[in-house]
Amino acid sequence: MANYFEVPLSPEPQRFTITLGGVDYRLTVQYRKAGGAGWVLDIADAANQPLVSGLPLVTGVDLLGQYRHLQFGGRLWVQGAENPDDVPTYDDLGIGSHVFWVTD
Repeated sequence: MANYFEVPLSPEPQRFTITLGGVDYRLTVQYRKAGGAGWVLDIADAANQPLVSGLPLVTGVDLLGQYRHLQFGGRLWVQGAENPDDVPTYDDLGIGSHVFWVTD
């Protein structure tokens, strides 16, 4: 059975520390309008050493899937507001669109 935890976000650039799967991470979320990139996520360890940078918050895929070698211990999923496949807009991140940490 999967366990879901919503990563608390708001529609503004932010940086915060969060514990996911018993490990402290430093998350940085930014909106990059140029090139239509949208919301992107940087993940660092507790000492602020970068682990993953510039990860687009897209739907329909485990955001950490290609980083299994880093052994995060869970998955990150984005779900849209009106439709689960809607990519987060500038105004709805954390309000309509949500990011979930999922463990099995």
